[in-house]
Amino acid sequence: MTLQQLKYAIIISEMGSLNKASEVLYIAQPSLTSSIQELEKELGITIFNRSARGVTLTNDGEEFIQYARQVILQYERLLEKYGKSETIKKKFGISTQHYSFAVKSFVEMVKQFDTGEYEFAIRETKTREVIDDVSAGRSEVGILYLSDFNRKAIEKLLRANNLEFHHLIDCDAYVYLWKGHPLASKKSIRFEELADYPCLSFEQGSAGSFYFAEEILTTSEYPRTIKTNDRATMLNLMVGLNGYTLCSGIICEELNGSEYIAIPFESDDGSQHNTMDIGYIVRKYMILSRMAELYIKELRAYLDV
Repeated sequence: MTLQQLKYAIIISEMGSLNKASEVLYIAQPSLTSSIQELEKELGITIFNRSARGVTLTNDGEEFIQYARQVILQYERLLEKYGKSETIKKKFGISTQHYSFAVKSFVEMVKQFDTGEYEFAIRETKTREVIDDVSAGRSEVGILYLSDFNRKAIEKLLRANNLEFHHLIDCDAYVYLWKGHPLASKKSIRFEELADYPCLSFEQGSAGSFYFAEEILTTSEYPRTIKTNDRATMLNLMVGLNGYTLCSGIICEELNGSEYIAIPFESDDGSQHNTMDIGYIVRKYMILSRMAELYIKELRAYLDV
């Protein structure tokens, strides 16, 4: 088994086609097919199901590709740290729940590099996909939060995927709304005062559950709810429908604009747990790239932690 074979398998899995993969890799398809067949024979597993429509990963193949990505990433980290890697275009990606501070920190990190020599990616996405992206190696760092409600479920999922959570900051719950909202002048907002306005939340897809919700206090009964899948749409709904969402209270006006405010949420029940433990996730034992180290540094600087 060689690094080249691992790279071949990863590209094929991404393309879903031997033809397309051979074009990307600049290698004849028969040679590519032969290389993968030799790899499968050596490993004693079938990595790909082959059909007229293309190729798909088998169950063994899905597990193998995850490990292959880790090996390639670690190899690139080693080259970056100790070797001569001028010929390799360095890649760095993060996956995050919808936090403007995560985007702002990413911007500040990217400014320190030549984007002609690096390939950067940022994915604002669903909670489960943040975990899956870091587990599969698509992203090196993931940003999400834990609470007393979701902690056991999320930490179990992180352990199963060989990931570890690193604390950044604790935040109380805030009500996030636009400055023209009827409640915008209040010093704090109670749950019953929100009854006439739609609660906005990020859709979590078919794998969604209470534990994956990005908004804290998801067990509360909201009489009006609207789901969306991106931050810009949510901001539009705040203005158009006097919607609101529950958040960390950390606002980046440079990215979201100055028309929105965060007002402390006043719990009606003192037993409710409304603290967000925001942090980042990475793979266990992973050598972090210089980009990842600088990104985490920018996060801490922005959050002042």
